[in-house]
Amino acid sequence: MSLDLNTPDFEIIRNEKRCIQCRVCEKQCANKVHSYDQENNIMCADDSKCVNCHRCVVLCPTRALVIRKYPLEFRENANWTVTVIKEIYKQSQTGGVLLSSMGNAKPYPIYWDKILLNASQVTNPSIDPLREPMETRVMIGRKPEKLEFDNKGKLKTKMPPQVELSAPIMFSAMSYGSISRNAHESLARAATELGICYNTGEGGLNKDFYKYGKNTVVQLASGRFGVHKEYLNAGAAVEIKIGQGAKPGIGGHLPGRKVGEDVSATRMIPVGSDAISPAPHHDIYSIEDLRQLIYSIKEVTKYTKPVFVKIAAVHNSAAIASGIARAGADAIVIDGFRGGTGAAPTRVRDNVGIPIELALASIDQRLREESIRNEVSLIVAGSIRSSADIVKAVALGADAVYIGSAAVIALGCHMCHSCSTGKCNWGIATQEPELVKRLNPDIMYKRLVNLVTAWNHEIQELLGGMGINAIDSLRGNRLMLRGVGLNEKELEILGISHAGE
Repeated sequence: MSLDLNTPDFEIIRNEKRCIQCRVCEKQCANKVHSYDQENNIMCADDSKCVNCHRCVVLCPTRALVIRKYPLEFRENANWTVTVIKEIYKQSQTGGVLLSSMGNAKPYPIYWDKILLNASQVTNPSIDPLREPMETRVMIGRKPEKLEFDNKGKLKTKMPPQVELSAPIMFSAMSYGSISRNAHESLARAATELGICYNTGEGGLNKDFYKYGKNTVVQLASGRFGVHKEYLNAGAAVEIKIGQGAKPGIGGHLPGRKVGEDVSATRMIPVGSDAISPAPHHDIYSIEDLRQLIYSIKEVTKYTKPVFVKIAAVHNSAAIASGIARAGADAIVIDGFRGGTGAAPTRVRDNVGIPIELALASIDQRLREESIRNEVSLIVAGSIRSSADIVKAVALGADAVYIGSAAVIALGCHMCHSCSTGKCNWGIATQEPELVKRLNPDIMYKRLVNLVTAWNHEIQELLGGMGINAIDSLRGNRLMLRGVGLNEKELEILGISHAGE
């Protein structure tokens, strides 16, 4: 065996005066960090196994535990950082590709935090959402160029299929397999109560969840896992996944250890087999090929459901989006480089793709210049963290957003970046029955309802402060945005003025 040069990332500090040897930490840790020394009647910890999920800290009845960064100090070097050195140690020992979960953690600019919202004052008074009507409902789908009404005010224009959302928010694609059954159920139940949608991800739809179909976006990815006619007709919309923000240009991988009987039946693959999605769709090599798939889905769903196409935010996203709109898609989903994932090659996650703010602004502008903006809705994803991010996204041109990381954090995720191991101590990114049970959907779906409800209230407050009473009136209204600390090129791409102008 080669020498392991890596040291632990975290250190567990136990207050022996507080510890009562109840062994809760031992029972709760799926990574087997804690153990009981019966001879000395003390609890021990193996720091090298700790992923800093906080489960033991939160559940310790006497607050005897603290987790800190491991105190080993390397000589300071701005180029050869501790992270770089440790990654080289790991790869030189294993010969393997580095994998990471959740989103890009590098300190790249977060443009949401460099954009401010305008507010109304005297000549355009603000609106009080507590006392005046405020509309946050949105319709996702292709819009006609004009509406015609009869002499009784009844709509004559035949509308293309739409998805109605009570708020401009949906739960992102997280497949059954990558997340647990209980997590999936929590998302489905919350979406149904809220009047929004959740996305199945690329793992098909378990038969038990067909009852949530009116609030479900069913996804079709390159692996075609769990895809059949009944599945495509089960949801409110169908999403073709071409790319993903956390790993543009590559496929997906669900380890066989996560494929039990239930996941196997849902995905239509053998128990214990790896579910590997190809990087490309092997029937899509042009916009014409994509158009054929879009209309094949429309045929099988009898033109009753909008078809979304999901792409990663990359340098030529605007041109790609233009082609997708002309290919017949009803909505385009753009996923930025900070998007979360169950597992992705670290180098891809941290170095491929562009910020969602820049991609969204350039796509919206391109579609407007080509006079096809109304032909398609825009949905954005990739680290939407708050109601303010949503309002800024709408002002940059989005119709709605997907939230993924925020949703799993509401379910209890502590961002330990270990989803790919299947050892999620909070019962989210796991298929182990004893861990799955830790997430109670009867309780957790309410946390998701609370989160979206709170955000929707805040959206109304922000809209009212701008003197706007309907979210649709803000869409693409970049006059309501101002930049701070941005250079001229960034402001040009975003299409906004600097604060003070």
